Amino acid sequence: MIDMGFGSFLTLAVISLITASIVHYGFKYGFLEGFDGFLGKWIVAWVAAWVASPVLGYWFAGVKLGSIYVIPAFLGGFIGAFFPALTFKALAKAQSSRTYEAHEIHGKAA
Repeated sequence: MIDMGFGSFLTLAVISLITASIVHYGFKYGFLEGFDGFLGKWIVAWVAAWVASPVLGYWFAGVKLGSIYVIPAFLGGFIGAFFPALTFKALAKAQSSRTYEAHEIHGKAA
């Protein structure tokens, strides 16, 4: 898995590009807007697609490009593109509710 050829790297780059594009531009789901948010999704999607087969399993050898199992790589790519935005949105919501509660406790609520 660590010793990867250029073809496998390129396959993962294309799969993660597709999944990050769908999540960022298709679903418009993200924490950061613009190209920096997309680039962050693409990087995390690439890593998630890379580790997807060892984690999820080696499915459908007929849909295999080089040493990359495409179905698990796409699933990992979608999870990788979705997860950072979900995490940061949840943290921002938790922080804003904590700030609101702190204002209520100290009598600063409007």
